[in-house]
Amino acid sequence: MSLLSILIAIIVVGVLLWIINNFLPMDRQIKRIFNIVVVVALIIWLLKAFGLFAYLTNIYV
Repeated sequence: MSLLSILIAIIVVGVLLWIINNFLPMDRQIKRIFNIVVVVALIIWLLKAFGLFAYLTNIYV
């Protein structure tokens, strides 16, 4: 996956999150939870895209 496609995906997710936060009437707590879920999912997707997720799953504590 190219760096440009990753950057475009991050921008699209950010714009969609901004639209949802500004134009959909929701309770603040629901918006906060939704934002956290989207950001965590995006971070996991980025870790998989850069190949770091498999490396992190092999670390034992």
